[in-house]
Amino acid sequence: MAETPEAREKIVRIGGASGFWGDSRVAAPQLVRSGRIDYLVFDYLAETTMAILVGARAKKPELGYATDFVDVAMRPVLKEIAAAGIKVVSNAGGINPHGCAQALARLVEAEGLSLRIAVVEGDDIQPQLRDLIAAGQRDMFTGRPLP
Repeated sequence: MAETPEAREKIVRIGGASGFWGDSRVAAPQLVRSGRIDYLVFDYLAETTMAILVGARAKKPELGYATDFVDVAMRPVLKEIAAAGIKVVSNAGGINPHGCAQALARLVEAEGLSLRIAVVEGDDIQPQLRDLIAAGQRDMFTGRPLP
């Protein structure tokens, strides 16, 4: 069956650059330089990673995100990503997504680029935790009171 121009316009190519913090560094450059992706996706978070991020932020409040995302993953390919119009999606912000976005914005500026950086927020309930406990909120899986 021949592919129509309309069908080609609906194709979205997604490249998975990482599956965990510390994954191989070669995927992002390979995917970006292939010229065949529209989105570059990085997954950094797991339970162990979250614990590391909490510890890092306790020592330095501006941390709490996967710093390698900015320094190791994005720096070498940022200009190519901008030139190709590739969109990047990542959960590297961990417990400080705004800190990650700020670090990335500094890199973008240093590289003389103009890119939009967005932050998704709303999953951090720490500020409301005492109120939730006082209201009798329970763990959604176990039914036990919140710690």
